[in-house]
Amino acid sequence: MERAQQGPRARYREQTRAEIKDLALRQLAEGGGTALALTRIAKEMGLSGPALYRYFAGRDDLLNALIRDAYDDAAAAMARAAARSVKGSRGVRARLHDLAEAYRTWAIAEPHRYLLIQGAPVPGYVAPADTLERARAVLGPFLPLFATGSPGPAVAATVDEMTAWLAADGSVGAWVARYAPEAVGTPDATAGEARAAASALAGAVLAWTQLHGSVSMEVAGQFAGMAHRGGTLLGAHMEMLADAFGLDQAPA
Repeated sequence: MERAQQGPRARYREQTRAEIKDLALRQLAEGGGTALALTRIAKEMGLSGPALYRYFAGRDDLLNALIRDAYDDAAAAMARAAARSVKGSRGVRARLHDLAEAYRTWAIAEPHRYLLIQGAPVPGYVAPADTLERARAVLGPFLPLFATGSPGPAVAATVDEMTAWLAADGSVGAWVARYAPEAVGTPDATAGEARAAASALAGAVLAWTQLHGSVSMEVAGQFAGMAHRGGTLLGAHMEMLADAFGLDQAPA
């Protein structure tokens, strides 16, 4: 509806920006961040260099748009996976595997976009501040899973540190509340509610580190010549994490 209400000039601008981004992604896929060249994009589109700058202020502005798009697409993939798992009435541990595999599948299908958001695309580039919320949207579906857990000794220190982080940073509590409202409770939350929020946060952060480590190595081709599948290795990481948080286990 919004697109239909745009005037011809606005639609043309949107289409041109999309074409510029498509060409930039092709350059990234072919040669990484250092291959991104606005002059080459302008030449392929039949535009002058100054004309291109009417659509993007410069290389960093274009990178900002590509990174925002990548985070949004990854978050959408995770949200779809979470919805499918809930609809299928799968257990918490199985849902954790579903989310991990959705993350891996997106990264394998979009390696140049994955590397764009999980590394430094070009030396000296600093991502815009609003990418923090977009990154949190990717990890958000993990929060309600770990809120149900009973963290064991192996992750106790991490849970304690997440408790302190929640107390010190209101935006982190708001993030947890958005995805796992049952874990946050009220301002005068019980000790059990506070522990659930810290468990949710610790699990999501640990899942992220495991995902990033395993998937980044696979995307970079580090597993070439080895006997295992990337999905098998990632599944083992998730099983160990589920064990550490007692997912799908009856309370003692």
